[in-house]
Amino acid sequence: MWLELQIFGFRALWSPYFLIYVIALALLYYLVTGPLRNRFGGEHAKPTGKQQTAFYVGMLLLYIVKGSPVDLLTHIMLTFHMIQMAVFYLVFPILMIIGIPEWIWKKFVYQPVVYPVVKLVTKPLISLLLFNALFSLYHLPAVFDFSKSSQVAHTTIGLVLLVAAFIMWFPIITPLKEFNRMTPLLKIFYIFGNGVLITPACVLIIFASTPLFDAYSASGAWLQSMSLCVPSNVLDGISMQISGPEMFSPMGTMEDQQLGGIIMKIMQEVTYGIILATVFFQWFTRESLKVDPLPPESQYSHSH
Repeated sequence: MWLELQIFGFRALWSPYFLIYVIALALLYYLVTGPLRNRFGGEHAKPTGKQQTAFYVGMLLLYIVKGSPVDLLTHIMLTFHMIQMAVFYLVFPILMIIGIPEWIWKKFVYQPVVYPVVKLVTKPLISLLLFNALFSLYHLPAVFDFSKSSQVAHTTIGLVLLVAAFIMWFPIITPLKEFNRMTPLLKIFYIFGNGVLITPACVLIIFASTPLFDAYSASGAWLQSMSLCVPSNVLDGISMQISGPEMFSPMGTMEDQQLGGIIMKIMQEVTYGIILATVFFQWFTRESLKVDPLPPESQYSHSH
């Protein structure tokens, strides 16, 4: 399979321009949170090791799912598209929210225009429904195929979903105290709610009896989709040799579609499970600190 992909060329496989963009973001983070941090008014602490790790791992994942051969494979197999979606919308925003220092979030969120909007859209019910409604809409075949039809549609729809994903995660793992409005129990219900609301889209894909998306089954729509990541001169040169995604996929269209839906559901469950465990552990630790341990002498009196 790897040898067959070489036909698309270096630029389609490794997205060098996107790599430069990701490196520039990482460098900007290093400068703004490091040597230049006190030029933004006030004394700002350097980000912790955990924050830096979260940010740089996030940048690495961003390149892997949007720039490496994985991105090319997302246009060939729905399975890889779903892996990309799970990382880009469920894992990447968490790492960014954790990795970007609180003072940068304050500078952004407390802008006069931004603040009222953020305050409204991060109300738990709105943030919960916004992301899941957009996610389900995106997986309607007409919308999905439209998003693969042009670079503008592809980028715009991707960014709208990404912003919604940030909004969805913000009430749970926000670095800003004001937006941390939910009790641990409510956070647990919120995560469960997310798991329930994302299920219909996965079920639709897993149990459909026919291929849903033209971008993976009709050769015209597929070539249109491939043009999003393969330079047009390369695609024109090889379009006569390639019939459709099945040339490069070890699976048939239906098996790929079913596996894609299953992988999305599993990756979502794992991500939500980790966040759920974190919330529960923090809650449990906080509660156990409130309970006074027995004073030493009473322990002695019990043992005698």
